[in-house]
Amino acid sequence: MTNKKTRAKSPWPNLPMEGVDESTWVDVIQKMDEVYTRLIDDEVELEKKNAELESSQQFIFSVLTSMSDVLVVCDANGVIEQANAALCELAGRPEEQLRGTPLYALLADAQSQELARAAMEKADAPRAGEGFELNLLDRAGQAVSVDANCTPRIGERGRRVGTVWVGRPTAELKRAYHEMRAAHEALKRTQQQLLHSEKLASLGQLVAGVAHELNNPISFVLGNVHALSKYSDRLRTYLAAIHAHEPKAVLAEMRRKLRIEHLLADLPSLIEGTLEGAQRTADIVHGLKRFSAMDSEERKPVNLPEVIERAIHWVQKGRSAPVDVQWETGPPLTVMGSAGQLQQVMMNLLQNGFDAVGQNEAPHIWVTVGHADGMVRVVLRDNGPGIPPEHLLRIFDPFFTTKPVGKGTGLGLSISYGIVEQHGGRLSARNAEGGGAEFVLELPLA
Repeated sequence: MTNKKTRAKSPWPNLPMEGVDESTWVDVIQKMDEVYTRLIDDEVELEKKNAELESSQQFIFSVLTSMSDVLVVCDANGVIEQANAALCELAGRPEEQLRGTPLYALLADAQSQELARAAMEKADAPRAGEGFELNLLDRAGQAVSVDANCTPRIGERGRRVGTVWVGRPTAELKRAYHEMRAAHEALKRTQQQLLHSEKLASLGQLVAGVAHELNNPISFVLGNVHALSKYSDRLRTYLAAIHAHEPKAVLAEMRRKLRIEHLLADLPSLIEGTLEGAQRTADIVHGLKRFSAMDSEERKPVNLPEVIERAIHWVQKGRSAPVDVQWETGPPLTVMGSAGQLQQVMMNLLQNGFDAVGQNEAPHIWVTVGHADGMVRVVLRDNGPGIPPEHLLRIFDPFFTTKPVGKGTGLGLSISYGIVEQHGGRLSARNAEGGGAEFVLELPLA
């Protein structure tokens, strides 16, 4: 039976053949239709694959074009097969001119050429690539330092068929690094100046007490010098009489009248007292210079109880009204750090405690020190009003202060917190159970 519909759609003519009936001819036409349809489908699929390939090539081209790093692909002989836009821009030549050119022609010196040649001829080059610093020639013929990476290009059979070079000009990186280093140094200098300024501010609060402290030995030395001046006049008069060969009776009377025996007996104590007063004055000045001096970053063994003792002494001298400080020196406890910076921390904590108890009828400060688990622990507590809960989280923030304008900079506790952190320790604040504020300082035991 003849399929008229199929035959009408077939593009092939209906030609009669001897020995072939009509049904066989219909089957042939149907097979030819199937082949034709398959060819059309394959052509559509091929066009689709071509479109995907073209899209992939366009994507790779856009990536290579947008790369800021230079990229060059060489064959096994070091001849350039492909280069990206960054390299073309750096060399000042289009890719068409770079293709077929030896890579060595782009290098600025013999050392760079030798490094590149050794990398491309290396048989056991790592798949991850190797790093080199090469000098490329730019469009003006000047050498440009490039941090380059050489990666072998592997073919189908696992053999090396070329090399891929990726490089980044380091001039901009070096400039950025130097700028960052300069900014870091400036920040360190500013931090040191801020630390020193806060130290001088603390020192200014001690001037009144220091003046009183200096007045005692200076007055003592001044009185002794006046006495020595009078004794000097008497001795000069007596020696003049001796040199004039006065009679012994006259000399004896003069000796009694000028009280030479008493003068000679008093001279050693006057000299000793004068030296002692001068030494006390020198010690005070030395302590002030040590506290106000810029601290070096060198860490040395520091006996922390001595630092606390010295801080209590200086802060007490700066108070017009005395504050009862309960403190026992105890055994030496050594930490590694800067004695001047640690003294500044203790003085800041003590000064805050003294300010907090200033309005109390019986101001009191407790300072205890101990050690456990390799840490020295200093607890400073006062009987003041304590720290308001809303201020506890901000107590160590820079420029945060509850004191009136002109009474505080808001930097003392912040700088102290930073110093303690630099020493590998911790500084915390809380309200004590019995009332008042409590600061806890912990430092690693040397």
